[in-house]
Order: sequence, then structure tokens, then C-alpha cells
Amino acid sequence: MSEYDARGKANRALLISVDDYRTLPPLPAVRDNVHKLEQALLAPGTDLFTKGEVVTCRPQEPWEVEQALDTVVQEARGLLLVYFAGHGRVGSDGGNLHLMVGASERRHKTVSWQDTVLSYLDNARADRIVIVLECCYAGNASEAFHSCRHPTSLLMAAQPNRRIFSGEEPTGGSVFNRALVRILERGIPGKRFVTFEDLVRALREQLAGERTPMGDVWEPRSAKQNTVDDVILSFATPEARPPTPLRIRLRRRLKPSFRRWTGLLLILAMILVPAVTGVVLLRLPNDDGAPCPPALELRLLTAPEAEPALRQAAFDYEMSETNTRPLTGEGDLPDGCRRAQITVYSAARDQVDQGFAAAERWQGEALGTGKARPADKGFDPLNRPGPQPDIWIPESTADYDEARRGMPATTSPATLHYSAPVAYTPLVVGVPESRRLDDVEPADASWPELLTQTDGSHHDLSLLRPSPVLSGTGLLHTLGLYLAHDGPAGTSAGAPDLTLARQAEERLSAPGSQYAGSTELLCSLRPDTGTDAAGSVDRAKSAPLVTEKSLADYNLGHAIGSCPARPSALPFRDRYLAYYPRSVPALDHPLVRVDWQGATDAAVRKAAVARFAGWLRAPGGGQRTLTAQGYRGVRETSPPPGSPLRDSRADVDPVGPVVPFTAGPEQVSQVLDGYDKAQKSSQVLILMDTSTSMADGGRLPVALSAAGRALEMAGPRHTYGLWAFPDRAHPADAGAVRELVRLGSADPAPGKAALDRIAGGELVEHGAAMEEALTRALRTMKKSPATNKAIVLLLDQDDGAARRAASVERTLGTLLEEKPDVPILALVLGRSGCDTFAFRQLAGASHGQCVPAGPQAVDTLAGRIASIGTAAKGDR
Repeated sequence: MSEYDARGKANRALLISVDDYRTLPPLPAVRDNVHKLEQALLAPGTDLFTKGEVVTCRPQEPWEVEQALDTVVQEARGLLLVYFAGHGRVGSDGGNLHLMVGASERRHKTVSWQDTVLSYLDNARADRIVIVLECCYAGNASEAFHSCRHPTSLLMAAQPNRRIFSGEEPTGGSVFNRALVRILERGIPGKRFVTFEDLVRALREQLAGERTPMGDVWEPRSAKQNTVDDVILSFATPEARPPTPLRIRLRRRLKPSFRRWTGLLLILAMILVPAVTGVVLLRLPNDDGAPCPPALELRLLTAPEAEPALRQAAFDYEMSETNTRPLTGEGDLPDGCRRAQITVYSAARDQVDQGFAAAERWQGEALGTGKARPADKGFDPLNRPGPQPDIWIPESTADYDEARRGMPATTSPATLHYSAPVAYTPLVVGVPESRRLDDVEPADASWPELLTQTDGSHHDLSLLRPSPVLSGTGLLHTLGLYLAHDGPAGTSAGAPDLTLARQAEERLSAPGSQYAGSTELLCSLRPDTGTDAAGSVDRAKSAPLVTEKSLADYNLGHAIGSCPARPSALPFRDRYLAYYPRSVPALDHPLVRVDWQGATDAAVRKAAVARFAGWLRAPGGGQRTLTAQGYRGVRETSPPPGSPLRDSRADVDPVGPVVPFTAGPEQVSQVLDGYDKAQKSSQVLILMDTSTSMADGGRLPVALSAAGRALEMAGPRHTYGLWAFPDRAHPADAGAVRELVRLGSADPAPGKAALDRIAGGELVEHGAAMEEALTRALRTMKKSPATNKAIVLLLDQDDGAARRAASVERTLGTLLEEKPDVPILALVLGRSGCDTFAFRQLAGASHGQCVPAGPQAVDTLAGRIASIGTAAKGDR
């Protein structure tokens, strides 16, 4: 897993502490928290923040917090750390966390976590944000946290609904703060530095013997949004610490001297300008006080699986000599300044295709002139994929071919310039270590052998694949399976045989078998995720079709998908052995420059992209970073020493074959057409909670996004219905629903219009009785003539338990047992998520899936929805 190193950037730490209250009990233990933490952050061993980058705030009024937040979010460019210690309060329902300042009363003069803190942080320009909340009910902050738009890591002092301060702890810092400071100052044995995830683990260990004032085990919690990589918070270590790189030391020394010289030059100018005829031009420092002018921002779009590695590569490039040394014609740029900074973001394959197909609207929305067309199907390109990219690094050339095929021939304002790959990663089939295939060579396995050895007569393994529609990995696995000349679905002409394609798809049709990518597929199989009872497939009988890199990350216990890193590699019994299907091309990760019509700085951006591309392919540059993450190099495909692929616990073959991509655009199109024809029609009923509680904690945007992704899959062969509950027209009827779009609709436009109305505030002010609404939905779907069908349930929690008749649960249970099966795919946004017995039981009994809220929740649910139409034995 990559680690973000912010040294040398304009970092800021805002330390907020309140120990003296006018109307609330004082917190004497908190009095020294800010001073102790400031000392730790500025200690030489921590080596991250410099004097002037740590700001303290002891607020008596809410506006003081707002003012401090406004300052640091404008100044920070690298790491922004925000710490709060004081009283916290939540509403009676456990939501709407408020931070209490000196003048706070129980319900007045407070700082809203959701409306104030997160709103300010949404405007931050920092690369990474880390938040530490040390207050009562800190664990309740995770609800609204999912509305964050920036790469953010959140550390909560305790689990939800727990108080942590007794107010009688000894002075010198609170228990939590003392542990925090100790870890940052001293480091962790065996670690070269302290990352966010290291800190969370170490805090849990140090507080394991402590109890909250309520007598519970004290367990800090953490969450991450828009990122799966890690952030370095201290370079302290008990081991011998390497020196700070020279370029960072020089940059730190230049800052204060530059400021002094800027002030002197400004005074001289004020004296001399009136006495001379001419104009004196001065280079003034930019907003963050650094000596460097603003760097050119390049936007890099990629796939979710590649995002962490490319974030690390972008950071390494920004700090490299290639990006910081003066060039001919740029002698006025101070040495050590970043010439370009790179923003890395990701989107699923279908959303990228839609973005380029609607490039005119994509550009128009950015300029404020975009207009939707009927063909856009309510697509919002600035939401996903995101801003217009300057660089696109898809997973494979096949993704590029498909994007080009969907673009207008002459009218698109975007031009894609394909260039060579920047890294490779072979595709593999993971087989449980306990079920190794007899007489099959892992490094050279044909698809007939793999299909035969995993069928019901042999090892009886379910083949699980990322969706070819959502994932480049899934597309290339499908391409290899259909077109491998020695495989069951290939022909000598290089076009897929549809009969054989259907047979292959039957082996890939386990319920819920498709995922948005390799990482989420493997995350669902991790033994520590606890997903078995929530409807997941049996990991001991699963064979995932993934990438070599993701399988190595899984076996080694690295962060993968929404699963955080483990302390160590998985035990042998839980690992998968990599089998390399013969003739299946590797992901080649080409770099594509994107030019936009009318751009005034096109030449500058073209040169900047060329410099970055050259660095990415250089052995001493990007290749070093990417191979360290588990990719194969573009010149020497064998992993170098230190690559995770050479770790025996990765269970991959480091000299396994790298098959080049040779398929043409027509073959890619034929494979996708064959895949589409191999699918059965499907029908989903989207059942959405629209009670007012959905507006709390950032839940509603997530639910609307999930429903929107389901609508994107609608079409003549994939129909839907959209129901909302509770029904405002029948408030006394717990089982009443609003049928916003009739079941069987193929046009997504009415659904998009209904979601827009909900987003505009069309919510209902009484509780949502989930079991009653679900009972009605199940009755309807059981009668539907569709063969492949499911209910997509979007809610925060079931609010009907207090008034529910016992007969409702019995009726629902009976319906779940009746044939035909109707899987329930639930996205649960409440505090308990999928941990409650009811949701786990629903998912298991219906052969569905429960998806907890998190950074990848919407895409994960989209992958499950894509499974509804997968081929299966029976009528087509």
C-alpha cells in the first residue's frame, strides 16, 4: 500500500482544545492537550510540520472555530491535520454530532460537525486531510463523514454512542492524548514511520486496558473516504532513522529567507518607484506564503484499483528533480519549486465511457454552458467521472478502444492521444490453497483445464469476476476467456462463438458474483470482513478472476478496496494461489493525453504531460514507484528486488508470463456484444427510504448516487421500478409506498426526475417502516414474470420496530422462503450498517447482499446489480 509523504509541502495542523466551559463541566485533563500535541508535531523526529504550520485554537465562541478552519483550509496544500478535544453532544437519535466550545449550552452556540466542520473541509486545497476527534460521542461522526469529497482519514477517540471524559483525569493531558503524543514522538517498534493506520492500531493496543466512563472497553475507531492509501503522520522511530532528504531540508530553509527578502524588496520598491520612470515588476509569494508560484494542475483520471499506486507516483513525481529543477526559459522559477501538481481521481469504466461520449456536455458543465441531451440519460459527468482530465490511464488498451468507439466521430471537444503503457499486471485466477488443481500448471494453465478442474465434478469452485461493464479487469478477463485460441470460447477467426460464450458465462453466474473491480471482489472474500452471514459467497469455494497485483495485496494483507491493511499476511489456509490463464493479455495501463478544444494553455499542458509520462516510464522514476506497489515494469517485466510480488506469501509467480495486448478494437466490440447477448434480461425494484432522517449525516447523496447508478443500467432488456417509503399520502399505513416509477420501465429519465425531486427536499416527516414496505415489494416481485430479478433496498435504518405487529415479521419470513428467489441487495447507511441481525438475515435468506456504507459502497452495489442479468441455466 502506498503512503503519502507530505514533507516539504505547505502543511497545516489546527489544534482545537476546550477545557473551560461556562455552563458545562470543565475538563481539566484536556488543558494540556494542545501544548503536548504541538510539541510532538514540531519535534525533530516527527519531521513533518515546521514552526508556523501548527495553529492552536481555544475557542469560546463558534465563530472562532470557523475562522480558524477558514484560514487553514486556504493555506494547506499538502497535509491538513485537524484535532479537536472537548465536549461533544449528539441528538436523541445519536446523530448530528456537535462540538462544544466555551460558550456552548446544551443546544446553543455549538459547532456542527456536519454543517460547519465538514463544509469548511470540503473547500480545502490540501492533498490529504486527517481529522482526530477526542470528544464524547466521537464515534458518531462516521455517519456524516461519507459526504466528504476529499481524500480524508478520520480517527474517532471511541466507538459510537460512548462518552470518554470523566473530567477527573490527572492534568498533563487526557488518557487518549497522552497515548497519541507518545506514539507520534517515539514511533512504533519495527516501523520506519507512523502512518494513520499504524496510529489507529497502536492506540487500540495502548487503550485496550482502559474503560470509558460508562464502563465499556475503550476502542478508538477510524474511517477513510475517497482514498485507500495511507498517510504518514510522524517519521519518529525507535530504529535508526534515515536523514531527511536534502531537497526537503533546502526547501524548508528557503521559505523564511524568501519571506525576508520579499519584504525588503517590497520596501525598496515603494521608495524607488516614485523616483523612476518605468515599472518595477516583483515576484510576490503565492497565497500559502511559500516562495513558489502556483504549480500547473494536471488532472489524472484512472480506475479505482490503480488510484492508490498512481497517487503515490504523482506525489513522487511532484517532489522529483524532473518536476523541481529549473528548465531553459524558466530561470525565474526558484529551484526546488514544483512545476506541476497532479490531482488523481478515479471512476468505473462505464462512467468514463459515458464521460467521453458526452464530452461536449462534460466541457460545457465545467464552463457553465452544458445542456443535457436525451441520450445522456441524466448523466452528470462532473459528479462522476469528475473534472475534465488532462491525463487518462485506463487499465488496458481495451478500455481505450471502447471509449473511442463511443465518442462522436467529428464533434467531440476532447481528443485522445494514445501512448505506450506505463506498467503491466497479468490477470490470474485465484484458487484456494486448500484446493490446488491437480495436473494444472499454475504458470501456464489453459482455459479448458481451468474450467474443467473447477467444475462440479472436480473442485466445485464458483468463478467470480469483476463486471466487464464496470471494470477493465473484468473486460480483459472476458476478452481472454472468449478469444483465447486454445480456450472454449475462441475461434480461429478471432471472434467469440456465442454458444461457447454462453457456456462460459454459466460458470461465471454465481449469485452476486460480479463486482465493480478486483479489489472489492477480494475485499468481500477477506476472512476478517465478516460478510459470510450477509449473503456473500463461500470464500473456500470461490475462485476470483482478478489481477496479479490485487491477489498479492490480498494474500499479503495490504489495504484492498474498502478493507484496511492487516497487521500481517493472511494465514496459508486463507490465501489464494495464482493461476495464469494462457493467452490472456495483461493489463497494460496506457497513458492517454486528453486535449480539450479551446484550451488557451494547451501547449503548456502538452509539455507538462510529456514530462510526467517520460518520468513514469523511467527506471529511476515512476517505474521504481510502480514496481514497489506490485506492478510489472514496462522494460524489465520481472519484478525487481523488494517488489511485493517476490514475497513468497504473495502466492504469485514473479516470473509468470506477461502477455501483450494484441486484440483490435473490433474484437473488443465483438466480445462486449457477445457478453451482452449471453446475459438474460433483468428487472430491479429500487425501494428507497425517503424519511427525513435520510437527510442527516450525508446519507441522502449516497443513496441518490446508488439509485442513479442502478438507473444507468436500465434499457430494453434491463427494466426497473422506483418506489419510495413512507408514503406521505397515507401516513397511518406503515406498508404504504409511493410508486414513483412503475415496475417494468426501460427509460431512466422518469427515475432521474424522481430522484431530482427527492434531492430537492421531497422527504416525509415520519418513520420508515422497512419490513412493511419490503413485504409489499417482495409480493410484487414474486409475481413478476422476469426470470432474473432483485430488490435494491436503500435506507438508513428500520424505524418501524416499535409499532410493528408480530405478524409482519412472520409474513416477511414466509415470503423470503417462497420460490422464486428474489435477492435483496441492501445499502444500509445507518450507524449499525449491516451489523444488525435483521439485515444479515435478509441478505442470507434472500441470497442477496448487504453493502455497508463506505467510500466504495456505490460502486460495490453497482457490481452486485450487474450480477442480476448474468447468464444462468434455464430459459433465455
